[in-house]
Amino acid sequence: MPRPLYFVFLPVLLCALLWGSAFPCIKLVYQHWAEQGVEIDLYDRWLFAGVRFVVAGGALLLLARNPIAEWIATPKKYIVLLSLGQTLLQYIFFYLGLSLASGSLAALMVSTGSFWWMLLAPVMLGAAWPRWRQWYGLLVGAIGVSIAVYAPGAGAGSPLLGALCIIISTFFGAVGVVVFSKIKPTMGARAATGFSLFLGGVCLCLMGVPAIEKMMLLFDGYVLLMTAWLALVSATAFALWNHISTLYPVHLLASCRFIVPISGVLQSLYFIEGESAGWGLFIGGTLVIGSALYATLTKSNRD
Repeated sequence: MPRPLYFVFLPVLLCALLWGSAFPCIKLVYQHWAEQGVEIDLYDRWLFAGVRFVVAGGALLLLARNPIAEWIATPKKYIVLLSLGQTLLQYIFFYLGLSLASGSLAALMVSTGSFWWMLLAPVMLGAAWPRWRQWYGLLVGAIGVSIAVYAPGAGAGSPLLGALCIIISTFFGAVGVVVFSKIKPTMGARAATGFSLFLGGVCLCLMGVPAIEKMMLLFDGYVLLMTAWLALVSATAFALWNHISTLYPVHLLASCRFIVPISGVLQSLYFIEGESAGWGLFIGGTLVIGSALYATLTKSNRD
């Protein structure tokens, strides 16, 4: 029996609330380190991210039905590509972007992932190329990004460089979603997400090896609590998202994904002290999210 399309919104909303909480949580950890007088660099951020994903991935693998058999049955190149796209490369740029820009601006930039999906699907999956109306949507989205970066509001940091890092991050995230479509015939969502997070997390930890000498200073009680929550966010949201991607077409999920940046922006503005939205964030955000929704819905109607 076909599943009603409106059933997709509840799990997407849960994913949005979980992923949206990651923006203020990571920024709050950065603020906590600054308040404690801890000077951090890229190695510290990579180690922080790596521990989160190792814990999340390990937990999912323990909950997976038969991860060893699924590992054997799945081409290893797809597992590697999923780990690279969905975890390692995506979050190298994501954590760097969050260190440069405000949480609200970073959350808004996540909506650019819908545009990447439209461009990557024809190349990697053989889907139809966007029509002229969708190209107009991409152009309006690009204008929206420019406006948002121009006047993002208080606490924006380095908005241009930060936004660029987040946009690159969403590109690799979109690659991960496309690669998962190659994996799902032989591996379930929990195992695939678990391997992706665990392997990507191990790589991030290895990149952060120089920070191990001050690990006790970095991971105090506050940061451990935040890391545990972020691990839960990763394990739950990614597993749920990968699961619903096996039930609904990618273009439908892309049109629903606009809820994620809205959640991230609202939670960042509420929880992060010193952040406020400028006129550019409101106007640009409306253009970016609206154009992403229009472009994906137009594709959905055509298909």
